[in-house]
Amino acid sequence: MSALTVLRFVVTHRANTGHRLQALWRLVRWQIASRLVNGDIVYAWVNGSKFLVRSGENGLTGNIYVGLQEFDDMAFVLHMLRPGDLFVDVGANVGSYSILACAVAGAHGCAVEPVPATFERLVENMRINHLDEAVQCVNAGLGSEPGTLRFSSDMGVCNRALASSDTRPGVVEVQGITLDALLAGRSPRLIKIDVEGYESAVLAGADATLRDPYLQAVIMELNGSGAQFGFDESKLFGLMVSHGFQPCAYVPAERRLVDAHGPGATASDNTIFVRDIDAVRNRLREAEAFDVNGKRF
Repeated sequence: MSALTVLRFVVTHRANTGHRLQALWRLVRWQIASRLVNGDIVYAWVNGSKFLVRSGENGLTGNIYVGLQEFDDMAFVLHMLRPGDLFVDVGANVGSYSILACAVAGAHGCAVEPVPATFERLVENMRINHLDEAVQCVNAGLGSEPGTLRFSSDMGVCNRALASSDTRPGVVEVQGITLDALLAGRSPRLIKIDVEGYESAVLAGADATLRDPYLQAVIMELNGSGAQFGFDESKLFGLMVSHGFQPCAYVPAERRLVDAHGPGATASDNTIFVRDIDAVRNRLREAEAFDVNGKRF
């Protein structure tokens, strides 16, 4: 990410409205600190949570600049979950969503990350938040059936599953399982799926999970990247609707769900699919507030 892109992200992000000077100071302070410290920095985050971060970890530094890198979707996680709920984080990366769900909202978690080096960072972030017992960390890839899956390992937050014909260097092979097999009858309240275009394969192995009435919401990245695997992501909307989910977006400041493609929705790679929308709205309204960079939501 170029310096200009980062600066634009910080200055224009609506979470920094009214606090842009403070946001720029966080940016400058991080750029200085990350160059002075050779290794990890423990960053104090939302409501006493924390994460380990080092220079170049773009999957985390946005949380420093704007509080919550994917603000609306992360706020939805914080407002949606309660202690005792199960949150499943598919494509957990280094664990931002799992930290919020489990260290802040108090849910139990199952965090799935296939790339070994990234998985190690995920485990470290769970450990410093004392989530060893609360979060099951799984080093595997999810797909439509059991087997071996191939992943890139040198693309940072953009590491992804690879087709068998892809012969690039830096490929790792990992165990592939289905979401249904992983959960083995456990009932999640909320699932987040961010697998760089492989969402169709993940859901092909999740029929029982999607039919579970306890599951009330799924956050899914849908930005057209499924085409690289020959997937038509538009079909996923039909699949989710067939299971009773509605595509939504979330407005955290108002605790309000809106149509994903209607007024009030902001441009995002993610879609929040909600089932039993009245019950979810009640959860969102009744949730405790959280603090992000001096603002309560």
